[in-house]
Amino acid sequence: MSIHPSTFETIEPSRYITFTIPNSSASHDHLLRIAVLDSPTVTIGVVSTAAMWVPQGRESDWIFSTFSGHLHLLLSSPTSLPLSRLILISDSQMHSCGPRQTFSVRPNVTPLILALTPKSAFLDSREVPEIPFLTYEDEVVAGSILETCEGPCVGEMLIENVELMNDDSSVREFRRRLRFKRMPNLVQTQMRIRPKHEFICEELDAMEFELDDDKLVHPYLSPMVAGISVISTCLDERIQDGFRLKALCLGVGGGALIGFLSKKLDFEVVGVEIDAVVLEVAKSYFGLGNHELIHLHVGDGIKFLSDLAVKVDGAERFDVVMVDLDSCDASTGNYAPPVEFMQKSVLLDARAILRETGVLVINTIPSSESFYGRLISELQVFEELYEIIDIGNEENIVVIATKSRTESFDTRSDTFFNKLKLYVPRSHLDSMRKISKTGRLLL
Repeated sequence: MSIHPSTFETIEPSRYITFTIPNSSASHDHLLRIAVLDSPTVTIGVVSTAAMWVPQGRESDWIFSTFSGHLHLLLSSPTSLPLSRLILISDSQMHSCGPRQTFSVRPNVTPLILALTPKSAFLDSREVPEIPFLTYEDEVVAGSILETCEGPCVGEMLIENVELMNDDSSVREFRRRLRFKRMPNLVQTQMRIRPKHEFICEELDAMEFELDDDKLVHPYLSPMVAGISVISTCLDERIQDGFRLKALCLGVGGGALIGFLSKKLDFEVVGVEIDAVVLEVAKSYFGLGNHELIHLHVGDGIKFLSDLAVKVDGAERFDVVMVDLDSCDASTGNYAPPVEFMQKSVLLDARAILRETGVLVINTIPSSESFYGRLISELQVFEELYEIIDIGNEENIVVIATKSRTESFDTRSDTFFNKLKLYVPRSHLDSMRKISKTGRLLL
């Protein structure tokens, strides 16, 4: 079906059009894929348009090949004005020019971009509007898709091996990742992997890997584990008294956190994941499995918490509750925890299933200052609050809430705390700060 040129003269909220055209600059005939996306929210006034070349080798990646991925790029654009239209150009034909290097012939697309620019950008007839070209940057050098599958709750998901850039060019860094299609630029889980054999091959598809779970590499997981340190003295006493520490994890994903708590810190862990297919992925690709110290359940984490609070007794209470639940909506971005978790009744349930010396640790991605303030306000049902902001990205904040008062950090020298220091960067332990229940930092 042909597209009339006038189609692109105006902005229509959430309109998404894709088409292909010949790449006249290529050494042989092949097509360029063009995608044009208009913002779901269009303000009155001057419209802003930007274009982007899809990075070579990433053409099939969800963020560059789906509506939700393009919408994420449009909404997160660094341009001075909110984008009204984003134009993506994809050239999948690549030609080898040596080990781990590629090039493609890129034509001059300026006339095309101008033709796809809204008519209102040409109101000043004295100048041709300048359309900026955005650059997508991440650490991925190459990727290999292992499987795509679909779960009844989270939808389509992708499991991939990726190679990351490394400052030391002699050392290659590899990760296994789980991503959900609903938020294609958000990595749900990643674990370090290493080649099984000595290799010469440069292609990921031809390499065999094994999991390396000695270290948590997902940015916010180490800070979450660091949050346990506020009760390390109490945990040490329980261990010395012969008790097995117990943790509840709401949200499993690939299971990196659950596996770490069990294997490295000797916790008995209960994990709750809303989607059974996600659990199967965790078992098949990320080494998670049921055994005497790991118990996995399929269900809604908030309901599981509520049911547990009704019947829990002293012997069944947990030392730690870890919350890694998010609410993903491509039109608003990602935030965590979901608003359903921030209800007072839910937080009281979390408090009820903790031992008197227990701790609640929450991964948060605040959608706004008011969102974060509301969470801190609702957490007043707990005795003390802490936060770790220095996560290594600009999104996550780890919030820690204790059921009872804790001892001073300066006096911690117990065995459990020293064990934590083997696995958690000292920067995360040192950056933990106590906050008031209104969110003000306490010095």
